[in-house]
Amino acid sequence: MVPPDAGGGLMRGDLLSDPVDGLDEALAVVDAFDEALVAGLLRPGPAQAAGVSGLAGAVAGTPLAARVAEAAEKAAAGTGGEDHFVALAAARNALLGSVHDALVQRIDEAVGRPVEGDETAGPEPVAAAPEEAANLLAAARSWLCDLARGGWRGLDHELAAGAAPVVSAMLPEPGMRRRAALLDGFAAELAASCPGATLERVPVRRWADLWSRALLLTVPGSAGAGAVGTVTGRLLPLGVDLQEHATAVQAQVHAVLEPVGGGAPRLVRASVSAPKPDTVVGAGLWQLLRPRMSLLGAVSEGRSTEVEAMPVTAEGDLLWDDTLARTGEPADAFATARVILSAATAARVAPLDRHPVRIAVPVLLEGYAARDGEGGLAFEVAGRLLAVDTDRMPAAGPLTPEAVAASHACVGLLRWDAGEFLLQPLAVETTVRKKTVAVHAGAWAGGTNDKAGVRAEKAATDAVAVLRERAGRLLRK
Repeated sequence: MVPPDAGGGLMRGDLLSDPVDGLDEALAVVDAFDEALVAGLLRPGPAQAAGVSGLAGAVAGTPLAARVAEAAEKAAAGTGGEDHFVALAAARNALLGSVHDALVQRIDEAVGRPVEGDETAGPEPVAAAPEEAANLLAAARSWLCDLARGGWRGLDHELAAGAAPVVSAMLPEPGMRRRAALLDGFAAELAASCPGATLERVPVRRWADLWSRALLLTVPGSAGAGAVGTVTGRLLPLGVDLQEHATAVQAQVHAVLEPVGGGAPRLVRASVSAPKPDTVVGAGLWQLLRPRMSLLGAVSEGRSTEVEAMPVTAEGDLLWDDTLARTGEPADAFATARVILSAATAARVAPLDRHPVRIAVPVLLEGYAARDGEGGLAFEVAGRLLAVDTDRMPAAGPLTPEAVAASHACVGLLRWDAGEFLLQPLAVETTVRKKTVAVHAGAWAGGTNDKAGVRAEKAATDAVAVLRERAGRLLRK
């Protein structure tokens, strides 16, 4: 959606609106299986059995065929065991992975951006991750299988609370904390929806996604080997994606890495997360994250960061260590996007992360016209409409739907949801008093003098102080 020689945007917007062969059929199979989980697989009826069998049929030509066929037969008879549920979750993940791959291929064609091939020389390998606690994984798997048998309509507080001891045991183990956060958040959602029999609307796809991912992560070794090497060079931030849950918050910085000594630039991410009380919201979230990652300060100041021997995974995720980074020279996100974004290589996606909801491709759009209709805000470029997902923009920054609607350039994440491509703005350029002004979603990450941001920070500081005082009082008792 910018000229091919301009550097960073969508080249073929028409490709994003054309249908993808086989996509609807694959999603229909997933939907049928997900519906089977609503009533549970303890005593499956004909419709549930058909949904499970359809999943087996969809992977009949793959290496999963035999195991999934056996699992479907047992589950349809109401005798499915843990191994059978894991096989069904793997089949569901594989089917959604094929959808992910088809969509990413379409994006690659539209953006014209290179993807790392198998022949690409990677960083030096590092030691493998330590052996995981198999007993904790087994306990988590048992709880998740009980959920599948009971179904979402069979939810009660006792069933939802079954995850609590598992989460408590996982949290002290550093290698288990991501799994613990997933299980804790999932269990909290289920508990808030009890009893399931009275729910007016079941979030069918979301809960099936969480269930299947959590179940596959109970397989030893599924979390991956961690860092596969290190990188050294200049990190040029594009923007911050802030993701908030009732019990946790995460900031993910999307950036372009220029390796030292030359070489192709590459797309990378750096994430920081923290548990949170539900009373800390808005700009106060940065107080939980800021002490854990110096990069947030550099992003807020519009500066690059020099990294040396920073651990990185094969998927392009930097395992951030403040001791291996120092703040560099000023770096404008729009200049980065215009000059080198389209040349930056994108890392391959880990098998368990191949899911349409995980698609988040940094792009630059220019020369569009904002259209605000019944379907919400959209950008029109060359007669094509691209929906803008303003719901994903955090309240913890100055970027607002009004600023996006008045913009003429946007750096954002291209996503896919509910059957269409969406753009999540990370930053926009707009005109204020005849001057071009950039507004970033992560502008308050390192602190702010903005009046609204200062008020929100003060409210969060007061809330955190009260919580710490109460926690200290409980510990003294």
